[in-house]
Amino acid sequence: MTKAQIDQLLTDMGRHAQEQPRLIETHISWVIAADKHVYKIKKPVHYSFLDFSTLEKRKYYCEQEITLNKRLTENIYIDVLPVSTKSGHYSIGEDEGDIADYAVRMAKVDGNLQMDVLLSNNKVTPENIRKLAEKIANFHKYTTKIYEIDPFELASQFNDLGNEVQFLSTNISAADCAIIEQSIHISDRFIKQNASLLLQRVQNGYIRDCHGDLHTRNIFLLPDPQPFDCIEFNDSFRQIDILNEIAFLCMDLDAADRQDLSDMFVSYYNEISPAMNSIDEQLLFVYYKSYRANVRAKVNSLRAGSTDNEITKKEYLRQTVKYLRLMEHYLRLTA
Repeated sequence: MTKAQIDQLLTDMGRHAQEQPRLIETHISWVIAADKHVYKIKKPVHYSFLDFSTLEKRKYYCEQEITLNKRLTENIYIDVLPVSTKSGHYSIGEDEGDIADYAVRMAKVDGNLQMDVLLSNNKVTPENIRKLAEKIANFHKYTTKIYEIDPFELASQFNDLGNEVQFLSTNISAADCAIIEQSIHISDRFIKQNASLLLQRVQNGYIRDCHGDLHTRNIFLLPDPQPFDCIEFNDSFRQIDILNEIAFLCMDLDAADRQDLSDMFVSYYNEISPAMNSIDEQLLFVYYKSYRANVRAKVNSLRAGSTDNEITKKEYLRQTVKYLRLMEHYLRLTA
């Protein structure tokens, strides 16, 4: 669907709603918050790391999103519904009309219970962290082990940030832009120096079919923590080292100036499922945190490049620089 069609869908949904549906846009999706449900429609985009370019692919990845997210959530992900069009109007879940796209239907959960919101209000407790660590550690124990994988693909994923240099070179300082090339060099060296460790972790079953996008905006802190919105669009981003998985959450907590909670999470996690048993593994964990800061920088750069709103663009660029500098900080610790 196009943005104009999404706007028409919002208008049509609003005619039968108690409240006007609210649109939340990301670089790959449109999310519509309605009265009782939330609908997620994938944008018809094709990046180096995902392909939503056809209707068939978007339907497939909607179905994957339901299946994969049900592993860690309860009563949030419901089903996949068609987005139909008839006589110039749009609806979700109707039998009549032509299918314009597909939407993931989810239960509407109070956004104030998202971990990032609670974190900003200083309401994340040690008990929250303990329960979350238990949930993730136990999930990692039983999720599928992945052996047929190239651990060195991580280098190309890290280096994909280089594709943003052309755009960023005219939008941020030269010094901050230079971090990208310098970091790619350090990352390549780290991967080469730790090749045997990376291979060993594959052989020892530490690569699992994980969540893949475990950060504070993707977690509801209900009585039972509910990590949602896992990666469905690229298996290699989800089938990762368990240290890589928890590194994203810990990097996110570090970025929010809550290293105390980050360290607490690792401590609780290790009590249930020891993940760092050597100095080399501890350094690998720090490298994974740099990779996760790299991902955040890339996503914010993509968002900056896709918006026409100058205020929004400046904020995304500010976030890009923040994560570039955090990535650089972590890499220095691995040297």
